[in-house]
Amino acid sequence: MVSLKYPRHLNSVAIAASMVLGLCLPAGAQSPKKIESIGLMVQDMSNPFFSAMDRGAKRAAEAIGAKVNTQDAQLDLANQNTQIDAFIQQGVNLIVISAVDEVGIEPAIARAKEAGIVVIAVDTPAKGADAVVMTDAVQAGEKSCDYLFTKLGGEGNVLLVDGTPIQTIIDRINGCKNIAKKYPGIKIVGQQASKNDRASGLMVTTDMLTANPDVKGIFGMNDPSALGAVLAVEQAGKASEIVVTGVDGSPEGVAELKREGSPFIGTATQNPGAMVEQAVKIAQDMLNGKPPAEKTILIPSVLVTRDNVNQYPGW
Repeated sequence: MVSLKYPRHLNSVAIAASMVLGLCLPAGAQSPKKIESIGLMVQDMSNPFFSAMDRGAKRAAEAIGAKVNTQDAQLDLANQNTQIDAFIQQGVNLIVISAVDEVGIEPAIARAKEAGIVVIAVDTPAKGADAVVMTDAVQAGEKSCDYLFTKLGGEGNVLLVDGTPIQTIIDRINGCKNIAKKYPGIKIVGQQASKNDRASGLMVTTDMLTANPDVKGIFGMNDPSALGAVLAVEQAGKASEIVVTGVDGSPEGVAELKREGSPFIGTATQNPGAMVEQAVKIAQDMLNGKPPAEKTILIPSVLVTRDNVNQYPGW
């Protein structure tokens, strides 16, 4: 059995953060040596993934004696632009952002950096950020789909429940398609984008199942969309015929893995709280003249199934 006990603070990140490769704060910017105020920007607080980020931010802030202000973008780039400007006015020392639009947010990030604020992206890249801490999303998609295809015996029609076009979601879908190439008997017969939540996951899966009734497996690019797919499968009366996997390792995903008779059989983990904690550590090191050796820090994904769910520590 694969061990599911991974530390909140990855040693590799600590080592990387101690090496200097020339990243620096803007010339002339006046920045403190200690982080006293953190602005956390999440995409959609209705998603438990981002609630876990908020808890991670609070843990990190408490550990260093800082305060944290969490803002919900509600999947709106305009909101994130406004929130960054507000954080600049408030004089925060660090912005941790899960960007709705990694390119569109670049001008706002530039304004923050000009004000001497460290900006660390989490979960998905953001143009102009000092660094990004994210799950190895390609690996997560590969692990989830490899398990799905294996459970199908390497044969059958499958659906992909996609999401909003941010890099981390694109990477998960690409990871799944990478693995599909190794299974000549697997055929992807449908792919539609949800809004990353359960309700839209239900809607798009219902549509795809109507168009493609002979489906054996479904990959949801996150747990909420995958759980929406589960509901669509059950409403279609096909719970014994179709299996579903996702990505997140969320509390809801764990509960579904433990529910007897559920079509949901696996999820590749993320660690949202740890992402934010790592972001805060990297930022503090930067203020002390120790920028990260690499601007992209990947957290490995672990597969959680019905067989090992009781050993998974969760978020």
